[in-house]
Amino acid sequence: MAKLYSLLLCAFFALIIFCSKIHAQTVLIETTEGNIVVELYPDKAPVSVANFLKYVDEKRFDAAKFYRVVRLNNQPNNKVKIEVIQGGLENDSTKRLQPIVHEITTKSGVKHLDGTLSMARTVPGSASSEFFICINAQPELDFGGSRNPDGQGFAAFGRVIKGMDVVRKIQLGATGENELIQTLKKPVKITAVKRM
Repeated sequence: MAKLYSLLLCAFFALIIFCSKIHAQTVLIETTEGNIVVELYPDKAPVSVANFLKYVDEKRFDAAKFYRVVRLNNQPNNKVKIEVIQGGLENDSTKRLQPIVHEITTKSGVKHLDGTLSMARTVPGSASSEFFICINAQPELDFGGSRNPDGQGFAAFGRVIKGMDVVRKIQLGATGENELIQTLKKPVKITAVKRM
């Protein structure tokens, strides 16, 4: 009886591990500075993940770039300071899909921690192709945070599981001056983004 119980317990834990693998989707972001591996959470942020994967599957992010870096010392006009790198299509509207519904962090449960992947936006419901990766915890980007005046936060939908050294290297890149203070002088090319 004890042997049967042990077998059932092992099968139960194997099922839990298997189910958790179904929910997470891993994606490789290849850049000229190195690779970044992200894990997406379709069970927590289905709209944002589906949107991101559509860009991936249709190869819309191939030849995109990381072009904006936000450091504590390059946001002089912001009372609430954050640390992120931003990538996507930037000004290439030919590959951009329609904006998506905004998924707030209080519903998804995905907070803006070190390595969190999230959708860039202006107003809620305007996110489409641009995304960012957090460096260190950024609670002011969660719902109720004060980085954005509307208090709705940003839609977090995944996290970096390998390659934070690459993210940090990109963040240290040289930027311009005045209105270009957060724009990389040499944007980092995204050569390919694909499911793993």
